[in-house]
Amino acid sequence: MTDTEKCDRDTGWICNQCKTPLKIQKVRLQYLRTIFALDLPACPQCGMFLIDEELATGKMAEAEQALEDK
Repeated sequence: MTDTEKCDRDTGWICNQCKTPLKIQKVRLQYLRTIFALDLPACPQCGMFLIDEELATGKMAEAEQALEDK
């Protein structure tokens, strides 16, 4: 799958504010001066993005702990 196809894929989620389907987009997140680039469902109109529970409590929590332990 190309990046263009990936970005155009419908995620099944709708932006509550814009009522627009979310699309997978590269999103930059920052925590403690460290920037992460992730592909997340995001609204193409307002730019809000979705971080699901699994990502928030799993991978992001692990990365947060690793950064704080340094």
